[in-house]
Amino acid sequence: MAATRRPLSCGIYAPTMTFFDAETEELDIATIKKHAANLVRAGLVGLVTMGSNGEAVHCTREEKCAVTKATREALDEAGFQSTPIIIGATEGSVKGTIELCKLASESGADYALVLPPSYYRAQVDEESIYNYFTAVADSSPIPIILYNYPGAVAGVDMDSDLIIKLGQHANIVGTKFTCGNTGKLTRVALGTNAKNPFHEGSGYMAFGGMCDFELQTIISGGAGIIAGGANVMPKLCTKVWNLYVEGKKDEAEALQKVLSKGDWPLTKSAIAGTKQAIQTYYGYGGYPRRPLKRLDEARVAAIAEGIKEAMEVEKSL
Repeated sequence: MAATRRPLSCGIYAPTMTFFDAETEELDIATIKKHAANLVRAGLVGLVTMGSNGEAVHCTREEKCAVTKATREALDEAGFQSTPIIIGATEGSVKGTIELCKLASESGADYALVLPPSYYRAQVDEESIYNYFTAVADSSPIPIILYNYPGAVAGVDMDSDLIIKLGQHANIVGTKFTCGNTGKLTRVALGTNAKNPFHEGSGYMAFGGMCDFELQTIISGGAGIIAGGANVMPKLCTKVWNLYVEGKKDEAEALQKVLSKGDWPLTKSAIAGTKQAIQTYYGYGGYPRRPLKRLDEARVAAIAEGIKEAMEVEKSL
């Protein structure tokens, strides 16, 4: 069973970007650490390293561990020793995923975010998914968060019955719903007696996977969101969440509309666009690793214009 880890709090998490040298494409550790510290100072309650936004598929095991170690160092140095780190720890096999979870634990990760198997899609069924996660959870030294993101795994989309069944495992402690299905999130939150800002429950955590349904997540019984837009608009994301928790629902709903509008240009332009938005507004960011393309100046300008209103609010907070 997993050792005691830093607890997961309700609120906003960012799947952090992995920054690279613009010429060599080697890890830019200094910028990785700077960004991590900036995010937690802005109010985020946890970080995810090596998720989809972190270009996990472009990084080696050694790099994943180096990024996680650097992130832990950055948080500790900034005075956020209790802030948890979740690592994207998916590999194709049970054996490989368990090995990565063990390395991740040694590197400072508290939890592992794991996708279902998908490479041999025709041979993947509900039984194989259940067996995969159960075997990983049985042997991982850190707790597992299920990652339901059909777009990244050849359309594999776990339904609420399967997720609730997996949630009975003592070392499976949550789900990230990047599928955007708030009905499914609601059913899982109910079926697992999930934790949320108004209810301690079992401790199981149901996370929304995008900024643009932050309020829908909390209304559905979710514990928080893990969303790429929080890399760019961490204070705005946090403000929307906190306003609702404080009972200021009208204010929260008004700001959610600003957040949803601002998140769309980032969603459309994906990793390259999010990095360029960070570059525009914070002075660092750079480019993704190839084969992802670099954006031209017109596209960068269009993204900056598209998130202008949201960033004006971000700067005012």
